[in-house]
Amino acid sequence: MTCPECGHRNAPGTAFCASCEAFLEWGDPERPGTGSGAGDSGSPRPTPAPAATPAPPPTPTPTPAPAPAPAATPASTTTPAPETADPPAPEPPAPATGAPVPAAPAPGPEPVAAGPRRPGDRLDSPVPGPGEEPDEPAGQPDADPTSRPRSGPAVRCPNCRTENPPDRTLCLRCGLLLDPGPPPALPLPWWRRILDRRRRRRSLPTAGTRPRRRLWRRPGLAIPLTLVILAAAVWFVRPHLSEAFDFTKDSTGTPEELRPIRVRGSSSLSDHPPRDAFDTYTNRFWVPAEAGPGLGEYLEADFEKPVRMLKVVVFAGRSAKEDEFLAQARPAALTVTLRSAADEVTEKRITLKDQPGQQTFDVRGSDVVRVRLAIDEVYGNGPGRRPAVAEIEFFGRR
Repeated sequence: MTCPECGHRNAPGTAFCASCEAFLEWGDPERPGTGSGAGDSGSPRPTPAPAATPAPPPTPTPTPAPAPAPAATPASTTTPAPETADPPAPEPPAPATGAPVPAAPAPGPEPVAAGPRRPGDRLDSPVPGPGEEPDEPAGQPDADPTSRPRSGPAVRCPNCRTENPPDRTLCLRCGLLLDPGPPPALPLPWWRRILDRRRRRRSLPTAGTRPRRRLWRRPGLAIPLTLVILAAAVWFVRPHLSEAFDFTKDSTGTPEELRPIRVRGSSSLSDHPPRDAFDTYTNRFWVPAEAGPGLGEYLEADFEKPVRMLKVVVFAGRSAKEDEFLAQARPAALTVTLRSAADEVTEKRITLKDQPGQQTFDVRGSDVVRVRLAIDEVYGNGPGRRPAVAEIEFFGRR
């Protein structure tokens, strides 16, 4: 099967040309005896145009005898034409003087043009006719380098299992792409795209460019802006950093008991001194010297070193037992005053319940060296009764 585009000869049954990969089965193949006729023109046979349906075969016409051509003389010369064009017909010789001029032959049908010459044909080689196959020139390589077969194993089509030459791109039988290449890469997840963006920019420069080498990497705007924001945040929260640090330690750590080195009271009976309220026993208590509600009476304790105060535990009444608890008046409210080493004073009012046992209150202070508890209100006041405090304990960090 001869390709109408490039003239390459293909094996019978081939659907695509092995040289230019043109489709070969748009029209019907030529039938014997219809290669030339009277109706053929002198120009080369046109290439059949692709069509949806094959064209019907042409009707054979009788071929008339060609007209005799004038004989050429040895003196006549012809100018060589390009290899791809047909050689021009020789001009008739001029008649001699006195010789009768032969009559011009009657116009007849133009001779059938020979088939097109191939790029490697010689001028003196015979031109094949429309129904003939051109002869391969001996000792000359093929003009089309793409038609040269390459060495290697045959490529089998995965669709029709037809073996194709190794240099084929499309299958000879079904036209399937033989080497589709590697499959497309799957898209990376979003977190891989974010993490690998800077690395891809470094390792994959733009085609045709050469990246410049830098001795030091130019910092971006993200780092300076982040540092400025962090510095501003530290400046504004600087006064509260110590409090935040202390709060974290207070919340995560376990407070310990803080024992004072000196205690005193505003007044007291001789058998119920102030130290009875700090001796860790709940069956001994402190009471003021004067009978009555005792408003303004207080107990005071000093620490050897500044401490971090967290909690205050109070046992109101004269005892933690129920039957002895109601024998004396009890404080209902106390004002706790914390004095720091820098002589800063912090006050907090706490309200007690009228019940025996310990009652715990959150009283926080830093660098505390002295604590005072003053009576503001009392429960069970009466004639000859005094407000009693059985035990006071402090908890915090040293």
